Amino acid sequence: MCLRKRSGYRPPDLINAKIYTGPIPAEQEGGELAMGGGRSETSALSGAGEARGLTTTQNSQRPSACCFCWCCCCSCSWSEEERRKRRRKRISQDTKIDTKLETCPKPSVEEIRMWSQSFDKLMRNPAGRNAFREFLRTEYSEENMLFWLACEDLKQEINKSAIEEKARSIYEDYISILSPKEVSLDARVREVINRKMQDPTPHTFEDAQLQIYTLMHRDSYPRFLSSNIYKTLVLGRSRTSSEC
Repeated sequence: MCLRKRSGYRPPDLINAKIYTGPIPAEQEGGELAMGGGRSETSALSGAGEARGLTTTQNSQRPSACCFCWCCCCSCSWSEEERRKRRRKRISQDTKIDTKLETCPKPSVEEIRMWSQSFDKLMRNPAGRNAFREFLRTEYSEENMLFWLACEDLKQEINKSAIEEKARSIYEDYISILSPKEVSLDARVREVINRKMQDPTPHTFEDAQLQIYTLMHRDSYPRFLSSNIYKTLVLGRSRTSSEC
């Protein structure tokens, strides 16, 4: 952001800046000063102070990454670690996050073992999604599964008004940077979503859903297979089958 020059305007950081008042170095042959090739030490120091002051002022006047409308028009520059810290704090303060799992029969030991064969088989199975979601909850990333499920639900909708309402709800719950359930998306995907939100369709969040699916596959799925949650399921169902 550029600072426009105005009459009598001085950046805040320069108002209280300390100006060098020490002795001026002796002149050298040819009338030049010892430092700066004709510039006094006073001007050199004050010039550096002005540069630092302008830089500080520019940084302090940068717009913060926040948005108060449901159709976000600003970019978010938070790192993934910062996102997780903010998410944990918000989750601890917000009790509205849905904890209800999908209704489904108990999986067989064969089904549970198939979940380790591919992420796609896990995600196609309601019981598998429930187990994976419980694991994601322990990593404070349950919102990834909730977002994916919400997108699947939106794809089944055919009523225009219902599509718009569900799309807006998904945006507010998972795309807005003010939401405690915000998912991690890159700037390109966010820009695509903002354009599509002008006229929502069942596939408005298709790119975002794919990105979150890929994130869960590459990041969370391997840890799920080695977690106590999955190992307990396999061991428990194996014992039940052997007893029968």
